[in-house]
Amino acid sequence: MSSGGAAAGASVRSFVASPSRRVGGTLRIPGDKSISHRALMLAGIAEGRTRITGFLDSEDCLATLGAMRAMGVRIERQDATTVIVEGAGDAGLKAPLHDLDMGNAGTAMRLSLGLLAGQPFTSRLVGDASLSRRPMERVATPLRAMGAQIDTTEGHPPVTVHGGVRLHGIRYELPVASAQVKSALLLAALYAHGVTEVIEPAPTRDHTERMLKGFGVDVLRDGPSARVSGPAKLRACDVDVPADFSSAAFFLVAGCLARQGELRLAGIGLNPTRTGLLEILHSMGADIEIMNARISGGEPIGDLIVRPSELRGIEVPGAIVPLAIDEFPVLFIAAACAAGETLVTGAGELRVKESDRIAVMAEALTCLGAEVQVLPDGLRVRGGALKGGTIDSHGDHRVAMSCAVASLRASGPIRILDTANVATSFPGFVALARTAGLIIEERG
Repeated sequence: MSSGGAAAGASVRSFVASPSRRVGGTLRIPGDKSISHRALMLAGIAEGRTRITGFLDSEDCLATLGAMRAMGVRIERQDATTVIVEGAGDAGLKAPLHDLDMGNAGTAMRLSLGLLAGQPFTSRLVGDASLSRRPMERVATPLRAMGAQIDTTEGHPPVTVHGGVRLHGIRYELPVASAQVKSALLLAALYAHGVTEVIEPAPTRDHTERMLKGFGVDVLRDGPSARVSGPAKLRACDVDVPADFSSAAFFLVAGCLARQGELRLAGIGLNPTRTGLLEILHSMGADIEIMNARISGGEPIGDLIVRPSELRGIEVPGAIVPLAIDEFPVLFIAAACAAGETLVTGAGELRVKESDRIAVMAEALTCLGAEVQVLPDGLRVRGGALKGGTIDSHGDHRVAMSCAVASLRASGPIRILDTANVATSFPGFVALARTAGLIIEERG
């Protein structure tokens, strides 16, 4: 198989994950990526000083930090996970002197389109080869309905957001459940005149709504609807970023697939719009317990205790799919190790992530000996014994980390190609995985 990111040359790295039986101990997962992005953006346009603790020190989030600095926001890093932001206020952002490079961060680019739509200056956003293939019209189209002037490159980055336009509120029904599109519209609503209402076909993560309230913006929720009246001013507030559930997902599955041990994941964000995987794993028979549940910074968090489990295949309910969309790569690994068949449909969004995650995970599972049927919007996976092999992650960090977890049930080593982008979302993944008991080598 050819590597989708082979052009990166010497920077392309690989993992070799060898079979192991025991997973255990207490892990502290890095901060939530989605919340870290949003905290930087909202703090940057607020009035006053915001202290962000638990910030995710990843390439994706540093791309957002760099973009805010490029627009004149004063940001001090006290340490890797503590950031002080001196807010520029609602009219304080400045025209960047160069393109805003979002690297591999789709969240950063899509949310920035909303943030920039009402600014008085023009901006151009670029990304790496992977991001440059991802669709942007799903965000640009409703923003144009608000009055924004946005040019994409055949629907993809680079994207130019023209400044000096007057935005107005709209009522927009999302054709596909997407927290990124919803968030971009709510950010644009801060600069728009009138009410902006976004209606979801299914629940998606609500970090933007929760955080806007923390910064003093009145967000009205009514079932699937979120409404913001603009223009609106933000007041600085401190943000405590919980541990990222999407990053914890790899260890949730690892703890279930292990033959021995007990794993404790401390202080994990348990926002109900993010924890679909937890519900799915429970339905599959996973032994996962929530302890010390509490609220921190408006977000529910808790400790997760994971024990070895005999999983069984299920048909994943369609209503849960949007609540687990980023976790499906590692869920497919769990399905391949479960007794019986697992069916996932309604997950067409997976085809427009960092890779086509339906096709790439089907390719990976087949290589490992699993029986897989590819569907237009999902996969049918029959559980059984896995073997070792060489997997092409196609530069997709979640695919790479998921396949590393598969080593717990494989009969031989798994070599995973093109893993450099793991640092975009989960710096220190390999070291943490080794601490838990996985056997992983990094190779150049």
